[in-house]
Amino acid sequence: MTDINPAALSPEDIVDESDRQRARLDRAGDRWMAEAEGRTFARDAGVRQALRSDLQTGRDRAREQAALIRSRIEERPMKATVLALGVGVLIGLLLRR
Repeated sequence: MTDINPAALSPEDIVDESDRQRARLDRAGDRWMAEAEGRTFARDAGVRQALRSDLQTGRDRAREQAALIRSRIEERPMKATVLALGVGVLIGLLLRR
């Protein structure tokens, strides 16, 4: 650490040093943001394609699950009805409180 004589510093010296540090940090932050934006825009098309692919996979999985549920309901309609009634009663009891 450097020894600084506090009596030798004026308020302007402290403010100037603070301004220099703030300006240096601002410049460093601006450089970091510019680099990050460059990397982001460079792979933007790849990210969009990956997102579309993931959405399509999710839709396909949801359709498969819906078809499976429909088939199980058609196989055992009474069981599905009793389960739906039980869930409805539980939701009703929770909402009553």
